This record gives sequence, structure tokens and C-alpha cells, in this order.
Amino acid sequence: MHWIPLTNMVQLDDIIIRSKETSQVIFKHSTRCSISVMAKDRLERAAFPTDLPFHYLDLLNHRDISNKIAETFSVAHESPQILIIKKGECVYDESHNGIRPEEILSYAS
Repeated sequence: MHWIPLTNMVQLDDIIIRSKETSQVIFKHSTRCSISVMAKDRLERAAFPTDLPFHYLDLLNHRDISNKIAETFSVAHESPQILIIKKGECVYDESHNGIRPEEILSYAS
């Protein structure tokens, strides 16, 4: 899996724009949380299409971006958390052990 680091607010605007053509996945990850580490590992072992962009947000270093995501898409902040952005809207939001590759594929297609 190729992670695209999400490190600034401009990238979030770009994700919204690109989602109008291709679904975008945002994974909010805390390196201090064992559940988050397990969720990330589960994602990395899954088979996803290579053209499905996965954006990686390190919550410890970029809490401001996480807050902006929560505000922009009207979702509660959680960690770990996966969001699928499609046509500028969040169409899927899940956290913790609810993060499942098969659901990501279903909502992203």
C-alpha cells in the first residue's frame, strides 16, 4: 500500500477536489494507540486497487488537520478513523475495530 502523507490544509482542499473524479480515503492514525496500529496493519495487508488513494494523517503531529476534517465533513473526531470522500462529501466514516477493508472497497467504488 502506498500512503500519501496528509500534512497540510491545502492537501485537504485538493482531496475534496480530486474526490469529484475518484474516491479518496483518509486514515487518521495515532502512533500511540495499539488499536490504531492494528487497524493500520489490517489495511496494509488488504488488497486495494492501486488507483484508490489512501491519505495518512498522523494525529499526533497534525491535530489541526484532524479538527478541520471533523468540521468540514461533520464527523466526530476519532482515532483510528477512516473516511471515504466521494464527490466532495464524506460517504463513509468508521473507527476502531469497525474499520474493515471490504466496507472501504464497497463505499469507495
